Amino acid sequence: MTNNYETVMGLEVHVELKTKTKIFCNCANKFGDKPNTNTCPVCLGLPGAIPVLNEKVLDLAVTAGLATNCEISRIGKQDRKNYFYPDLAKGYQISQDENPICHDGYLDIETSRGKKRIRINRMHIEEDAGKLIHEEGLGSLVDNNRAGTPLIEIVSEPDLRSAEEVLAYLQKLRAILTYTDVSDAKMNEGSFRCDVNLSVREAGKEEFGTRVEMKNLNSFQSIQRAIEYETARHIKAVESGEELIQETRGYSQDTRKTYSMRSKEDAADYRFIPDPDLMPIIITDEKIEEIKESLPELPDARKARYTEEYGLSNYDAEQLTSSIEVATFFEETVKNGANPKSVANLIITEIFRLSSPEDFDVNISPAAFAETIEFVDNGRINLGSAKKIIEIIFENPEKTPESIIFEEDLEQINDRTILGKIIDDVILHSKKAVDEYRSGKEKALQAVIGQVMGKTKGKANPQLTIDILKEKLG
Repeated sequence: MTNNYETVMGLEVHVELKTKTKIFCNCANKFGDKPNTNTCPVCLGLPGAIPVLNEKVLDLAVTAGLATNCEISRIGKQDRKNYFYPDLAKGYQISQDENPICHDGYLDIETSRGKKRIRINRMHIEEDAGKLIHEEGLGSLVDNNRAGTPLIEIVSEPDLRSAEEVLAYLQKLRAILTYTDVSDAKMNEGSFRCDVNLSVREAGKEEFGTRVEMKNLNSFQSIQRAIEYETARHIKAVESGEELIQETRGYSQDTRKTYSMRSKEDAADYRFIPDPDLMPIIITDEKIEEIKESLPELPDARKARYTEEYGLSNYDAEQLTSSIEVATFFEETVKNGANPKSVANLIITEIFRLSSPEDFDVNISPAAFAETIEFVDNGRINLGSAKKIIEIIFENPEKTPESIIFEEDLEQINDRTILGKIIDDVILHSKKAVDEYRSGKEKALQAVIGQVMGKTKGKANPQLTIDILKEKLG
């Protein structure tokens, strides 16, 4: 990004819904089964097979719409989107062109620049395609298990201006979908996928630049890197007078670059027609009210409760509510008696280092985590030892904080006399750092503290160490 240009982005997010069966048949909607075992004449597109809409799909779509402040269409229809899908046997996708289930919604996000509202243009239901598996020497194989998996496609307005805003929007959206149990939203399993529509224009201009679509970005890191690369590519092209073309591009994690896949299709290329086999969709006011009343506490409401009830900062509360798994782990730990602020700090600094919020999978129980924090708060161990305990339990879930303290000899040194003797020896052998501290360089004290920690293998009480050092050094 430069001050002379502005990146303009809109997102298309594809979300697999958490139903037991597929959208138009009774085949299991299940990830990871043996290829082509969850199929039938309907999802294989065999002649004469008639689709029937899964009512649960509508319920989940309306739930997602209400949770993202969308208007709900009372009457809708489904359309055939004609397009060559090598991994969708019938050769067209059943989607929605006009009258999407949900429309005109929004999400409020927070970034380093403050709060911003991102508008949602539409949210419609459709079926997923199958999966192509490219095997060297065999060619491309098709797994049809995913064909017919129910999706919602959530299309934002072009309101996003940076990778930071895009990630904040996706994290908030993913949190809402998991809180409401609409989807498990696992990016590593493809149930939460994002396409980024991006263009660049000179700062201050109203007219959009040439748009490209980056397809199927399946991790937050890939999304950020793809946006940064593509923004730089567009700016370079504009400044050199190179013509940009509207196209679809992929992203390579190996090269960290985007690459051209095909020219971008317009709506006319899809030749949408109403599906003659499916009845119109009618959603009653009673159904909408029923779903509205069943909505759980959403991320923004939970965030507000965390700041008020636990005294957490906006940043900490935002991080902890980024997924239902993180929020649940936090609350269960607090229920086990741990200090909320200490819990928040260790989750954000240590647990997130070992397991990302997007794929939150922890091997330490809330009870063991709470016990570790309690040992820090009562002075039995220090924060460094707590981090070591957490890391060991991640690798060996059967171990307890108590056993690790004993095995690793992590008991904190709180005895002023013992610590004083160690500090005397460190002062004697750290003349340069001591002289610098006494001459007014406060940072020099850290070097001395580091020496004490080294001699005690990290077991010295940090605050007591500082107090004794300051006393001895005047």
